[in-house]
Amino acid sequence: MLQFKLWKPEDLDYLKQRLQSTSYFPNLRGVNFQYGFDTEHLQKIVEYWANNYNWRQREKKLNSIPQYRTLISGLNIHFIHLKPDPKLIGKKKVLPLLLLHGWPGSVKEFYGIFSLLTTPRKEYDFIFEVVAPSLPGYGFSDAATIPGLNSIQIGLIMRKLMNRLGFEKFYIQGGDWGSLIGSDMATLYPENVLGYHSNMCNAGWSALPTLKLLFGSFFPDLIAHSQFKHKLYPIPNFLKYFMTETGYFHLQATKPNTVGVALHDSPVGLAAYILEKFSTWTNEDWRDLPDGGLKIQKTAENKYSIDDLLDNVMIYWATNSITSSMRLYAETFSSKYRKLQLDKIPSNVPTVCAQYPHDLIYTPETILSYKFKNLVHVSHMPRGGHFAAFEEPVLFSNDVWMGICKIENQIHNTTNSC
Repeated sequence: MLQFKLWKPEDLDYLKQRLQSTSYFPNLRGVNFQYGFDTEHLQKIVEYWANNYNWRQREKKLNSIPQYRTLISGLNIHFIHLKPDPKLIGKKKVLPLLLLHGWPGSVKEFYGIFSLLTTPRKEYDFIFEVVAPSLPGYGFSDAATIPGLNSIQIGLIMRKLMNRLGFEKFYIQGGDWGSLIGSDMATLYPENVLGYHSNMCNAGWSALPTLKLLFGSFFPDLIAHSQFKHKLYPIPNFLKYFMTETGYFHLQATKPNTVGVALHDSPVGLAAYILEKFSTWTNEDWRDLPDGGLKIQKTAENKYSIDDLLDNVMIYWATNSITSSMRLYAETFSSKYRKLQLDKIPSNVPTVCAQYPHDLIYTPETILSYKFKNLVHVSHMPRGGHFAAFEEPVLFSNDVWMGICKIENQIHNTTNSC
């Protein structure tokens, strides 16, 4: 079992010194988070980080869950492995579930759902055994030392991990990078993947689906769900939003090492870069708030606690993994990967998609069906954004239970209530 013994006391002293010696450029008046992270609010977060955030207590909380590392394809892969209490299983089936995070998240996103997935529910005849790895190059997993580690290669490593743990067949849940990795695994290894649940289903950009999306600009009700059609149409509005929120993407897909130098060196720069995503990607309207929705004082309306957000930042800072995490963009959107055209290869693995109203992208069901030929169910969630497991753990876990119940019904030709 792995224990997080990350830093010596002098390392923490050095971090505090860096936090307290940061200089800030003044923000423009009245723009809030429209230009990125508001520097006035950033100073408040950094002051809390330096003086009130207790890393040793937070470290104990991270250590409260069993964690391991194993060598796969030359890389030490960190993973959390949680089994249900044998006394509570009874006659229920135990279903292995691989949870895959994305960027700029980590396994920290899943801490609020672990108990919700491994505690039996009387309405279901199954229970989950959860495996949540840190992706290679993220957090406590090793980074590659040579080029080529894209989503396909990571999928192969994840398959080897599950096989090593004794799971020949398993379910996958993924969002962000976890969504693409999970989709690649379902496409390439259907004999291993029982079902695929994603909170960011995407069907790629092949010709026919793209034409259909363009057709929807004339008849949006024929293409998009009424709750989500504003995310695609009118197309100029979609393009404006797309351009506003994808600057990071182009940078990381082309020059990850360059921006990595700055983020690797500056803890405050790293926090601003990561936390800005937890603001805008949770709710785009938070750009208009002075604090970007990232409140330091705990209130009933808070989506996140500041300690939980800083835990995630600390995982990147303590492991020096921000640059290697961003390289996944360059590797996966390289010409070598694109030539494989995996998005054009249909997947017959049973698939359930959960669509959240404030997520970065929305792909209509009519488009998803080009990729996912066995689309069992699409959930249109009442609230939530990109970091659904982190932001809405109860809502998220309920949908995972329901979705996999529907897949189990299809696999076993049963009619259990879901």
